[in-house]
Amino acid sequence: MPRLLHTADWQIGKPYRWITDPERRSRLQRTRLVAIEQIIEQAANHAVDVVMVAGDLFDSSTVDGALVMEVLELIGSINIPVLVIPGNHDHGGAGGVWRRGDVQVEMQQRAANLHLLLEPVPLEIAGFTVLPCPLRRQHESVSPGAWIETLDWSQLKPDLARIVLAHGSIQGFTATDYASIHNEDDVAQTDSKRPQAVNQLNPSRWDVEAYDYLALGDWHALKAVGPKGWYCGTPEPDRFPTSSDDQRNQVLIADVERGQSPDVRPVCTAGMHWHSERISLRSGKDLERVKQRIQTLTGSRVGRDLLRLELDGQLGLEDHHALQHWLDRLRTRLLHLRIRGHCHRRPEASELSELLDRSNAPLMRSIAQTLQTKLEQTDPTDSEQISLLETSLCELHRLYQAAEAEEALEAAA
Repeated sequence: MPRLLHTADWQIGKPYRWITDPERRSRLQRTRLVAIEQIIEQAANHAVDVVMVAGDLFDSSTVDGALVMEVLELIGSINIPVLVIPGNHDHGGAGGVWRRGDVQVEMQQRAANLHLLLEPVPLEIAGFTVLPCPLRRQHESVSPGAWIETLDWSQLKPDLARIVLAHGSIQGFTATDYASIHNEDDVAQTDSKRPQAVNQLNPSRWDVEAYDYLALGDWHALKAVGPKGWYCGTPEPDRFPTSSDDQRNQVLIADVERGQSPDVRPVCTAGMHWHSERISLRSGKDLERVKQRIQTLTGSRVGRDLLRLELDGQLGLEDHHALQHWLDRLRTRLLHLRIRGHCHRRPEASELSELLDRSNAPLMRSIAQTLQTKLEQTDPTDSEQISLLETSLCELHRLYQAAEAEEALEAAA
């Protein structure tokens, strides 16, 4: 039974503009090249007959020439055919990356095994008949799979497994669905401007018995579409997961035979680990549980995890200080830490009494009482004022601790 490796949405050259540190941003970009090495390894491990890339191999038409050389050199090292169709990020029309003179020259010199499928014409290769649905413009109003609706299937060899290789969204996906599959920087800069009803595929109009596997790209997470179709997702994660089902770290190995159901298996290729956690903090015990949870997720890895923490709740001054210290250490160890939400700082009863019961410091006691009263009376929606008052109380408590330490030293002397 012929075997293929189905992959898509490498998006080599992805900018990751939201990573502000240049060194860390570069590391994340380079990881997508490492994913290609993983794909090469898995292709050999599973003895596949062909690699099929369902669009968006490159992120844009302006990808750096040196990066193009690296990618094509890696592809050229694979000793089997690699079939590529253009997607919306690397469309095959005028102005697209595949039309660049330097890219065409490098393809010939470095990747003779790369078959760039720019036309919707059946191709017999590696025991398959491949039916490509390339995007020749970034936004196609006519379905890239429209030609399959009128295809004379009787002209195809009856014994070869038939693979539809396509890039686009399935009819019925909503704008929210589309926005959810792409990375946040992409959505903000390009995909939010994507016109409605473009690049749509309509497999419901095709004879499902006439083909054997639908290899899809564009949806960045693993997703089955009908009995024979799969979005393979991106081989390297590109955003924080929205649920446990949001899988963005694999390629698909598919055994496909004419007239039989395909046998499809995901294989992990990711190098980076992306996590999304929602936490509510009410005590020091909560903080310790969160620390243990993140330790379980990230282990002892350095520079290979990205974490989004959605915070809410309220901690005492000492516990909040411990939280900030822990977050600072996380920022150093992780490739990226994104904080959403806010954990408020309020003195616990014991901490407040330390300030209010200082008979030898009437000014400090008076200020603490005034700040606490204002904090209790402040409109909960006035986040700026609340933050200012909380910061003032924290600073006052810090001064109190410094004074206590100085008095202890004087007493010891």
